[in-house]
Amino acid sequence: PKLVWAGVALVALALLVLPFALAQVGTTWVRITNYAILYVLLALGLNIVVGFAGLLDLGYIAFYAVGAYVYALLASPQFGLHLPFWAILPIGALVAAFFGVLLGAPTLKLRGDYLAIVTLGFGEIVRIFINNLNAPINITNGPQGISQIDPVRIAGVPLSKPLEIFGLTLPSVYLYYYLFLGLTLLVVFVSIRLEDSRI
Repeated sequence: PKLVWAGVALVALALLVLPFALAQVGTTWVRITNYAILYVLLALGLNIVVGFAGLLDLGYIAFYAVGAYVYALLASPQFGLHLPFWAILPIGALVAAFFGVLLGAPTLKLRGDYLAIVTLGFGEIVRIFINNLNAPINITNGPQGISQIDPVRIAGVPLSKPLEIFGLTLPSVYLYYYLFLGLTLLVVFVSIRLEDSRI
């Protein structure tokens, strides 16, 4: 047990100092790591659907797109709304869950290739739909996407600007790294608990 905890502490320390080590090569590598962690988050969610539930869902990314667009619409000048990050997060999750129920209701009895085809079609429908929601009423700004999205703010501190803690200046790319890392650890914890649960 002591060896296991020592290994966990070593990994935790490595993850904490990783952005500083990568910055020696260039901050671009920290940004690439942020994208990698984001894809790890998506993979963990896909593991719940495909791994735990055994459902071949090829349109899983559509739910990510729905949640991302909910954030973009509620935190940008597009609708004139500038809601805080922690308020939009549950709204985005609820909207994505609503689309999940909408897709799941008619496809509950499908398995294997049939479910894969339906979910792949759903993913394409969402992509085409979002790309064409700029006329007659401009909702998503079409293929150009939504711009001027508000930065994530935690306790009133925007993650788009460098933050000074104990005399150490953390660039915004580091702040996003720690946010994504925290969310990933939370999802890993939920996944482990879900795997051990009766569900």
